[in-house]
Amino acid sequence: MAKIRITKEFRFEGAHSLKGYDGKCRHIHGHSYKLEVTVKGEPITDKNSPKYGMVIDFSDLKTIVNENIISKFDHALIVSEDSELVTELTKAYGNIIVTDFRPTSENLVAYFAMLIRGELPENIELHSLRLWETASSYAEWFSDDNIPNR
Repeated sequence: MAKIRITKEFRFEGAHSLKGYDGKCRHIHGHSYKLEVTVKGEPITDKNSPKYGMVIDFSDLKTIVNENIISKFDHALIVSEDSELVTELTKAYGNIIVTDFRPTSENLVAYFAMLIRGELPENIELHSLRLWETASSYAEWFSDDNIPNR
């Protein structure tokens, strides 16, 4: 059976700041993020399965990404743990995500890959992620460039 890749797109709003950055992004600012998730596998061959012919049901992939990323990061402020404002922000606002890394698109896409990979069925591989920060800028993560999937 042929290996097939399928992709699902997700959108969320978020804000971040890049402590120590030498440009405008050191200030708190927001983005309309777009996340493209591509997985790879063989379509199900069991004709009795309701998922016959699918690599993974798009709704199952949607559930994985929504539960692990979108529901947490949508309308969140993402800051690194070394930010002086962490204590004040977490007291004042409800949806603050504190990371142990600088929340750049590059670091976020690698973090998202880790979250998704751990939730996929065993026969499905995470192939790639593309995280759009603006309409003209994105970061990509490819499994071939990183740790083998399984």
